[in-house]
Formats: sequence, structure tokens, C-alpha cells
Amino acid sequence: MRTKVAIIGAGPAGLLLGQLLHASGIDNIILERQTPEYVLGRIRAGLLEEGTVALLDEVGAGTRAHREGLVHDGIELAFGGSRHRIDMKAATGKTVMIYGQTEVTLDLMNARNAAGLTTIYEASDVQPHDFDTDHPRLSYVKDGAAHEIACDFIAGCDGFHGISRASVTPQAIQTFERIYPFGWLGILSETPPVSHELIYNNHERGFALCTMRSTHRSRYYVQCSLDDHVDQWPDERFWDELKRRLDQKAVDHLVTGPSIEKSIAPLRSFVAEPMRFGRMFLAGDAAHIVPPTGAKGLNLAASDAHYLAGALREYYDEKSSAGIDAYSATALARVWKAVRFSWWMTSMLHKFPDTEGFGARIQLAELDYVVSSKAAMTSLAENYVGLPF
Repeated sequence: MRTKVAIIGAGPAGLLLGQLLHASGIDNIILERQTPEYVLGRIRAGLLEEGTVALLDEVGAGTRAHREGLVHDGIELAFGGSRHRIDMKAATGKTVMIYGQTEVTLDLMNARNAAGLTTIYEASDVQPHDFDTDHPRLSYVKDGAAHEIACDFIAGCDGFHGISRASVTPQAIQTFERIYPFGWLGILSETPPVSHELIYNNHERGFALCTMRSTHRSRYYVQCSLDDHVDQWPDERFWDELKRRLDQKAVDHLVTGPSIEKSIAPLRSFVAEPMRFGRMFLAGDAAHIVPPTGAKGLNLAASDAHYLAGALREYYDEKSSAGIDAYSATALARVWKAVRFSWWMTSMLHKFPDTEGFGARIQLAELDYVVSSKAAMTSLAENYVGLPF
């Protein structure tokens, strides 16, 4: 089997890249080790920048997002018992859309199926080979039989634990990482959201976030210990703890109900440099992870796909390698800005082991400055809605 671009991973990064390449007439095949049902069963983030929505539109996968997504003009920061609204649209002219990553993945899957493109699910033991030569290839096992794909390029879109980055010689890659000393306990409930916009809460008991997936489905998070387990958090305990961290108006409007999904996610910042190794490129979580505080993970995957698709289009249409040569530096410039913003939001809103006395006062001073300074609000808004591609 042969294709121009072999993509490892059928998450949003791989699927979007595949559709962008197809739109430019570039053949591609996607390999995914899980089933479609498993991929769609992963509950992930759900906030899209305008640039991400535009990319979905470009590949014909944005119709349902425009119909069902919730467009938000602002967010609220809560501290000291009060809420303060950041009007992102007034500051930047841009908005964000609440639309679940699972739904984005489904829309991209459907677009790929409609185009008759090849995705090989349940491909085990995927291995990239010879990506430091002009003749890269992928090997994999499907239904007990060994297979191989010859290609011009490999795109590693297989996540933080995938084989793509792990296949690179350690001496050729440098990683940067910060592990945060807490996690997010999140629940999904079939209840109306407590507010029509997101509420980010700084509280002496720890961070809390009120968000949603639709007008009737809510997503809530509370900061928790990394040693905690989901079975230690029955619904009643979660709702009681959430109420302790919210302002009184939010408590009065909060509708509780049984959780339909509950999980604990650790927080980390991670970047791998470079994002190109010969004829293999990394994109999405394979190259970088950000804490969810800034809502950047899915959107960075989209911008990576945009940059890489453009570089490969230039290679095939113009016979120029300038785009692929610049891919890593171009993508990383945006990645590091998003990493900085996510780190800043996380540092400002969470309770750290040493956030007592001086540290707590610094956080409150930072929050007070943000909500009282037009320049600071604009800076937050510019980053939150997404920096230009």
C-alpha cells in the first residue's frame, strides 16, 4: 500500500489534517489503534476558537457546530465572593464556541467517510520506519496480519503516549515539562448550566470551573489532590464541595443531578522540540500538552494541522520545501504562547501547596488588576479567543 501522507492517530489533529490534505488533493491514510467507538467515547474539552471553527468550515465539517454550538462573548472570573465579567468580544471583536471535542471528532469522521477516504482502525503495533530518509514507511498489524504503507511523509498525531515521538532518537529531541501538584475532578450532568458563560473560580479551598456542553448538559470541575480517586467522590460530596467554592448567586442558581461521567485529570505543561524529524512531523498532543485552564489543547491541534497541511500543499503544488522546513518553528511559536497563557491562568486561579499568606495575596492582586485594567482584560481576552494562525 502506498500514499503520500500516512497519519498516525484518528483524533481531532489527525482527522482535521487528513481533511485539509484531501481538500488540496493530497492522498492520505490514517491509522488508529482503537475502534471508532472508543475514540468517540473519550470525554475531552469543548471550547473552540474562531480559527478552529473556520478550519472545520474549510473542510465541510462545521455545519453542526454552527447549529448546535454555543457562542460566548465573554467569561467570568470569580474571587473574593464576587464575579467579574471579561467581555472578550468588546476587547477583540472575537468570540469562542462551546462545542464538545467528541462532537468535533464525530463531524470529522463523518466528513472523512463521506469523502471515501481510508482510515484503518484497530491497527496494532504501528511503527514508523526510515523517516530520516526519503522513503519513510509505516508497519502495522491488522487482524493478525502484518502490513506496510510506503509514503512520502508521516504525520504523528497519536497523542502524548503515542509511538511517533517515542520513535525519535532521544538525542534528537528536547522536552520541557511542568507537572502541577493537583488535578481536576470533573463531572458531566444532565442539568442546565449555572450560568450562560464560563465561571473561573479562585477560592481558598481550591479552583472550580463552571462550564457546559449544551443548554441542558453541564460540566463542572473542582481542583483536587493527585492522590484522590473517583470513588472517593460520590455525587453528593462533589456538589457540596462545588457549592463551597462558588459565589452565593451561583449557589442559588445551581441545579444538581446524577453524574453521567466523572473523572480526575492531572495537569501538566509539556512541549517537545523540534516538531519535525526528517520526513516525520508531530502535531497535537504528540508534541505538546497544556493544562485545560486556558482551553488551548484542541485549538493547538487545529493550528498544527493548519500549518502542516499548508506546508505539504506548498511542497506538492510548488515543489518547495520552505514550508516543511519552517513547520516546527512556526508551530512552536504559537504553541509556546499558548503554554505561557495556560500556565498563567493556572497559576492565578489554583491553590498551590505554598499559596498561603503572600502567595494568596499575590493571586488576588493579579485577579483584581486583570478585572480593573482595560489593558490586562484585553491581554487575557486576546489569548483566550486565540492568537492568529
